[in-house]
Amino acid sequence: MKPCPGEPLFSQGLWKGARHPSPGSGLLVLMFLLLASTASNLLARDVHPDHGRELKAFPPAGEGMVRFVISLPPCEDEELFKVQLLIGKTIKLDAGNRYFFAGNLETETVKGWGYDYFILKSLGLMVGTLMAVDPMAPLEKRFITLGGEPHLYRYNSRLPMVIYLPKGVECRYRIWQSGRKTIPAEEG
Repeated sequence: MKPCPGEPLFSQGLWKGARHPSPGSGLLVLMFLLLASTASNLLARDVHPDHGRELKAFPPAGEGMVRFVISLPPCEDEELFKVQLLIGKTIKLDAGNRYFFAGNLETETVKGWGYDYFILKSLGLMVGTLMAVDPMAPLEKRFITLGGEPHLYRYNSRLPMVIYLPKGVECRYRIWQSGRKTIPAEEG
């Protein structure tokens, strides 16, 4: 028998035939609520990790740089996920051409800790195609990213992802997920 919303359990006889709680059960209920509250706080820490201790290992942003921090939530089977970093700027441009920035996102390691971080020392020139577009068409805000292959990294909720970029450069990210199914390759 499922209790109705808002109806106490004891009114439906779910406590082994008891219709009403005994006089001393108030303390028991209070202890149960306190225990449940403590457990939910501990679980909440696991869901939203505090990376304060680990962040102290990373150097502060240098002059003209900004530090971005991505804290990923824990999930089951993290090996099935990847994080794609999208580094770029939002600029008003035409809608008909493809653009990208030159630049190299490098991976460096915090000495003595072994934690990786990512750094873009400078954002290069923006290049694009030269398709003819309607000169009367309004310009639109577009997020233009670094060119080249996608920047995909291992999903790791236990450590923050730390990225250092020049001021004015934006950092965005996507979470990619694969399935468990694999497809066998044929010999050839």
